[in-house]
Amino acid sequence: MKYYIIAGEASGDLHASNLMKALNKVDQNAEFRFWGGDLMQEQGGTLVKHYKELAFMGFSEVIMNLRTIFKNIKFCKEDIEAFDPDVIIFVDYPGFNMRIAEWAKKKNYKTHYYISPQIWAWKENRIKKIKRDVDEMYVILPFEEDFYTQKHDFPVHFVGHPLLDAIEHRAPVDVESFKRNHDLDHRPVIALLPGSRKQEIEKMLEVMLSISPEFDDYQFVIAGAPSQDKEFYQQFIKKSNVSLIMNKTYDVLSIAHAALVTSGTATLETALFKVPEVVCYKGSYISYHIAKRIINLDYISLVNLIMNREVVKELIQNDFNSKTLKAELLKILDEKNRNRIFEDYFELEQKLGGNGASKKTANLIFNKLKSAKNEK
Repeated sequence: MKYYIIAGEASGDLHASNLMKALNKVDQNAEFRFWGGDLMQEQGGTLVKHYKELAFMGFSEVIMNLRTIFKNIKFCKEDIEAFDPDVIIFVDYPGFNMRIAEWAKKKNYKTHYYISPQIWAWKENRIKKIKRDVDEMYVILPFEEDFYTQKHDFPVHFVGHPLLDAIEHRAPVDVESFKRNHDLDHRPVIALLPGSRKQEIEKMLEVMLSISPEFDDYQFVIAGAPSQDKEFYQQFIKKSNVSLIMNKTYDVLSIAHAALVTSGTATLETALFKVPEVVCYKGSYISYHIAKRIINLDYISLVNLIMNREVVKELIQNDFNSKTLKAELLKILDEKNRNRIFEDYFELEQKLGGNGASKKTANLIFNKLKSAKNEK
């Protein structure tokens, strides 16, 4: 089978790469062409565009880059037609992918969506386009199945969360040798995960680093995002006595005692590594106030959304400041609070449906395509 896959972010690259690995096992003749990143490239096939060229953050930045976005959409359509795949697999990245799905459906391509757009958070009216343009939807959050099937009468497949596989399949880390190899000392590590895009890193790191001098008994370690170069972080490291470890976020989390994490997939990854965390978010003034008016959620972190209660503290916009961040970090360093967090994390893991998301999704996609071909 010929698979055309579109992933536009680092998390999409991770999950799509594991899906490709599973598809290779079930389909020995799998041929891939994709938008994604280095992890997908390791699975073989042809990389069309790297997600580093596609990441635009916030409403204002999207508007400023509309010309580039429309140019990419036009090119993508032409590239799909030239490849003529058996199926197009969309991985999250809804602003771009839903436009391609609408076009692809009219062209009679099979459209499968892995990792649903978060229409339960905002733009719920997108359900009309999803029902019209998406043949099969594979959801990874437990509440999404009810949202689609019960609320909107659109059958979907709940496959479990692929992060469980990604974390389980990674090689274990020897803490002492890892610290030695990265010039870390004996002190407990506080991991800093400031995001993956330049704009959010610049906003988040300044506040995160501002409290490091007040925690001498700990060492702060920035987990550098694969979407950025090491040189980009140097401006921040010069100002603070912190360490930077590039492209090893999971290794950093595996040795971390606590973490300060920018809202996004990383909040769930941190929880699955059983690391107490403070969730942080600060956008531009315009983007934040637009989002505040159209997003109807009680929480912003996946951890709290899945649990439907506050498990981890969220510091948003003006609440994300040095004074409040210091107070919340002190709380999650307290053993009494940590025990409660660990119990919640174990419950969270149970809700996510167990391992095997990539394998389940690959089997569903391949069997659906095989069945369609047999019917012809």
